[in-house]
Amino acid sequence: MHRQITSFNPAQPTTDGAGVAIQRVAVMGLSSVDPVLMIDELKSPFREDFQAGFPAHPHRGMQTLTYMLAGGIAHEDSMGNRGEIREGGVQWMSAGSGVIHSEMPTQDTTGLHGFQLWFNLPSEMKMSAPRYRDIPSTALPQVSADRSSLTAIAGDWRVDDHRIAGPLHELAPIAQMADLSLDAFADATFEISSTSNAMVFVFEGAVETSSQTLPAPGLAVFERDCRNNSKSGDAEQNLVTVRASNAGARCLLLTGDPIGEPVVHYGPFVMNTRAEIETALHEYRSGTFLKH
Repeated sequence: MHRQITSFNPAQPTTDGAGVAIQRVAVMGLSSVDPVLMIDELKSPFREDFQAGFPAHPHRGMQTLTYMLAGGIAHEDSMGNRGEIREGGVQWMSAGSGVIHSEMPTQDTTGLHGFQLWFNLPSEMKMSAPRYRDIPSTALPQVSADRSSLTAIAGDWRVDDHRIAGPLHELAPIAQMADLSLDAFADATFEISSTSNAMVFVFEGAVETSSQTLPAPGLAVFERDCRNNSKSGDAEQNLVTVRASNAGARCLLLTGDPIGEPVVHYGPFVMNTRAEIETALHEYRSGTFLKH
């Protein structure tokens, strides 16, 4: 089956943290993009737009992935981790049962461009021990072919006769991610499992379907393969093609098997029931939030 793009969600301007301006696609609980929950793009050449950063705040029940294209972000958390993510680097955190962290622009950052994505966790992992990992740009494999290039972040990818694997193995069981660049009118086709959802977050240029042009920034979602809803056994392979407009395109390519569980979201918490959200709020306010 060769899947087609069937919906497009334009990013919306908003603010987060201490007033940082971002472009956001929030798709909490949408079955066609499960396990992706949200995609934020942070982009400004002016330090005053982002210098207040994201002071200490909690998370529970989800994963975050930060990918930087320009500038730097310093991370510090309740697990004792401290690190900086620089141009081309990735920072991954599974909040699990709960973590408190801050994300602040580094002092030498004058312009910033990056992304933070939220991925859901299945119910059996929502109260697991939190985890954290930094990956420098030098550890991300890249391949170029036929007016396109791909940087693998998580999961296995094939570009023409080349196969590469992203180093973020911790995310790969739930979702796969790559950074795809296409020249004007170029296209790239990828094999994915029939059980997986597939989408592209376009952040430069535009992608095209047979009937329309979908400009950055926004999330283009491929149709689902309704012929095979089983997660067991060897799934049939599907194809997805990303085609650039005359302006070329750069996008985040995302796939993942849907978790298929209720999503209840409040602020930095993503759980399965309202009662679990209330528990997280009570524990955070009472100082009993951290479990590990």
